[in-house]
Amino acid sequence: MDKNQILYEDKDIIVCYKPSGIAVQTAKIGQQDMVSAIINYLSAELVEADVAHLPSNGKPRSIPYIGVIHRLDQPVEGILVFAKNQNAAGELSRQVAQGEMGKHYYAIISDRSLSGTPGRALRGTLIDYLYKDARANTSFVVASGKKGAKRAELAYEILDRIQEEGIALAEIELVTGRHHQIRVQMSHADMSLLGDFKYADVDTKELSERFGQKQIALCAYELTFRHPVTKEKMLFRKEPEGMLFQKFYRKTS
Repeated sequence: MDKNQILYEDKDIIVCYKPSGIAVQTAKIGQQDMVSAIINYLSAELVEADVAHLPSNGKPRSIPYIGVIHRLDQPVEGILVFAKNQNAAGELSRQVAQGEMGKHYYAIISDRSLSGTPGRALRGTLIDYLYKDARANTSFVVASGKKGAKRAELAYEILDRIQEEGIALAEIELVTGRHHQIRVQMSHADMSLLGDFKYADVDTKELSERFGQKQIALCAYELTFRHPVTKEKMLFRKEPEGMLFQKFYRKTS
């Protein structure tokens, strides 16, 4: 793991920035994921700190504990917090369940969706009910009464537009955390994300191909929570690294 990906670390938690294209956790042999990278990084630290007490094979006596608290889809970049012990994992998971962990995202959407819908609000709240088809790894907006449907809520605001490029920058705050929630709800509201070839409309897919955008243009750029032990409020922010995001940063710099 590149140490530049580590935003914060202490004995209870480690906060990292996940690049797009890397899974949080996978069972596929030979495929890189964040959990394995963090375990390898912490194992190397143990080796350096405890060389005199290592077994003859030079490996740490136990595999470091890493608790997955929340996830990002493999094509999505952004900030994640992991627990380094079970007590920290329990408290952070409680914060997620109680809606106490703040998650803010930047997304690049097609500007055509804004221009083509007269009177569209540039900020608002989306509330839908999502049903997950686990076999197809896909979620859908369905009627609230459907068995297995879960309420999904997010707030969005259009921050900037580059109309000559056909793209717009949106900020999104997740209120709930559902499978593929941002991608599904934004697409359902005719604000599809670039690089999303599963849920986006045809025009947005064509725009993604024109830009060569193969990963989803979505970044978890801000994360807030309370430290599981000290209860101190923690806030982490990082600018997206994706090419399309840089168009907006260059424009305003």
